[in-house]
Amino acid sequence: MSRRLIALAVLVSAFGSLSTQPQEAQAQETQAPKIEGKQIVSPPGYELGLPFSPAVWSDDLLFLSGAIGNPPGKIEVSGNVEAQTRQTLKNLNSVLHAADLDFSRVVSMNIYLSDLRQFPAFWKTLLSELDGHTPAGAAVEADIAIPGARLEASMVAAKPGVEIRAIQPEGWMDPGAGGKWAMMAGNVLFTSGMASIQPSTGEFVDGDFEAQTRLAMDNVGQILKAASLDWGSVVRCRVFLPDPNDYGPMNDVYGTFVGSEPPSRATVRARLLHPEARFGVQCIAVDADDRKIVRAKGAAPSTRPFSPAVQADGRLYLAGMVGRGPDGFPHGVEAQTRITLENLAATLEAAGLSFDDVVNATVYLSDARFYSAMNGVYREMVGKEPPARATVGMPLMTPDALVEIQMTASIPRAQP
Repeated sequence: MSRRLIALAVLVSAFGSLSTQPQEAQAQETQAPKIEGKQIVSPPGYELGLPFSPAVWSDDLLFLSGAIGNPPGKIEVSGNVEAQTRQTLKNLNSVLHAADLDFSRVVSMNIYLSDLRQFPAFWKTLLSELDGHTPAGAAVEADIAIPGARLEASMVAAKPGVEIRAIQPEGWMDPGAGGKWAMMAGNVLFTSGMASIQPSTGEFVDGDFEAQTRLAMDNVGQILKAASLDWGSVVRCRVFLPDPNDYGPMNDVYGTFVGSEPPSRATVRARLLHPEARFGVQCIAVDADDRKIVRAKGAAPSTRPFSPAVQADGRLYLAGMVGRGPDGFPHGVEAQTRITLENLAATLEAAGLSFDDVVNATVYLSDARFYSAMNGVYREMVGKEPPARATVGMPLMTPDALVEIQMTASIPRAQP
């Protein structure tokens, strides 16, 4: 395997800026019209009758739904991974154009591949289509809900006028191939997926689970420091574990880093790009003075190292929540989806919000065949102006859990 692909693999796919311009040109001189709160973006002909919006503005960030390689106006997907990658990017590009943006404004991207063995072909096509540049993000293996789809990709972009810059700690190697360890859009930091690597060389460091987790978390801490932030600035993490038996040990190590007011979190099972990697983590941090933990009314503090939601600078970042009720997990994905959304609604309500304020969601299904059944309940409860959304099949940490949903909401600004 080439040095470039080794570096990408141990990063759980580190991505960089999608710009075709020099990095210093990323902070555009011309200010775009001010965007406040939640605004839906939908290009012509995009409507497929599914319960999510193509993209949603949340102030100065645009959250794009997960896209697949379907032709416009159709759900059916065919072709190899190269063809589907090209079509997926065309679909995302049409959404960006509807928001008067282009790929140069993308700061984060999540890739879900049905088979990680297809990553080299995907990556080669991505670099070719985007002139060798890609955003901060992560790639993991997942089942795609639409039959025939080989990948799903979601993005976050920043409006013109927001400074975009790459974050690279001193002494770290350049990931190569246009990759970046992290991207900062204004005051929001998006890290790439991080595994157990030695960042000065890009080499994977094998070891027991605790050692791998500690090194990956320490690497995230160094990225935060390079951005003049710390773990107290982190609002959300996603943790990917190939082996659910590592969940308890992961919490033990993870908790020593995140402190007494930890970020929100979702933890799912997923294969990582490096075959020996046992822990992957991807985080969002915000440089803000108003960070606070939000809990549903009557909810006790969690005994595990994550918060139900973190509020910071006009957004609420909710943890991944599951459909556990007073009597445990009910039978069937419809019942569990309803309870999951009720749990999320209670946390939103504690912040004075509702589903009308949600701008982005990620749905993890233990079985991708639950897609239609989940959508029926989701459509009913989330409303007529749904958030952007990605939906993938991944086993969850609890065997009885069938669905986990993570959301981001936009907090309306106080009127002057």
